[in-house]
This record gives sequence, structure tokens and C-alpha cells, in this order.
Amino acid sequence: MNPESRNKIGISLLAITVALLATAIIAALWFDRKPPQRADPNNTQQVAHGQSIYAQRCAACHGIKLEGQPDWRTRLANGRMPAPPHDASGHTWHHPDSILFGITKHGLIPGRYAPPNYQSDMPAFANTLSDEDIWAVLAYIKSSWTIEIRKAQKELSEKRP
Repeated sequence: MNPESRNKIGISLLAITVALLATAIIAALWFDRKPPQRADPNNTQQVAHGQSIYAQRCAACHGIKLEGQPDWRTRLANGRMPAPPHDASGHTWHHPDSILFGITKHGLIPGRYAPPNYQSDMPAFANTLSDEDIWAVLAYIKSSWTIEIRKAQKELSEKRP
């Protein structure tokens, strides 16, 4: 094999290696990315969609006006907690978007979103709502908060994606 042919083969192998490496890096970044925060309380279309879903799926427990169940800080006879409010009087806004999304999608998983052995009536919506639906419900909930609370919750979400 002459030197010119070897150079062409070497350059071809180098180009293939670089292309494969670039593809692997792009794929790793793509599959490792976290879902962006997509609950926008200023997006009227998303809020309206979320309000509709909330009325169908959430209001029976959390209240049509986001007010939660009565005496929501006191355990029920079965030892579980009543559904908390999602308005400004509750603690929903004390959690970053990633936690709110996870709880809504997967339920209150003990050890992850709740203390170990915690039992809750909160269902997981992973099999009944799309991610977009969940973000829309969160946008609707956030739309009821004051500007100050929205800002505080947004800062919390940015610190803990």
C-alpha cells in the first residue's frame, strides 16, 4: 500500500471517529437533560387548560377554589393528612417545580417526596395525565398566587431544578 492510500485511510478513520464521538456526546446530553420548567402562570392558554384539568382531576380533594380540605393540618382518623390547599394559604409554593411535578406525576413517594413510611391519598397521575397536562395544572395553581409568592417560588425552583 502506498503512503498516499494510507493517509487517505487514516484521515477517513479519524473523521469517522470524530463523527462517532460527537454523536455520542450529543446523545448523552440529549438523554440526560432535565425537563424544563414549563408551568407559566402568565400563559393564559396554559392556565385555562390547567384550570379545566384541575376541575376534573384535583378539585374534589383540593377544593374548587384551591382551598384544600377543612383542617388540612390535622391527621384524619386513618392517620393520613387531608388534601392541602394550593392557594397562597397552603405550602405548595414552598416547593420547587421539580418536586411539584414529581408529586403530581408519581404521587407522594415515601423517602423521595415524603418521609419514610408516609401514607397518602394523593394518587399518581403518570398514567392519566401527560407531562404537558401536569405543567398546565401547575401553571393554573401558580396563577392564583401573588406576584411576591410567584417570585419566591420561582427563585426556589431555579436553585433546585
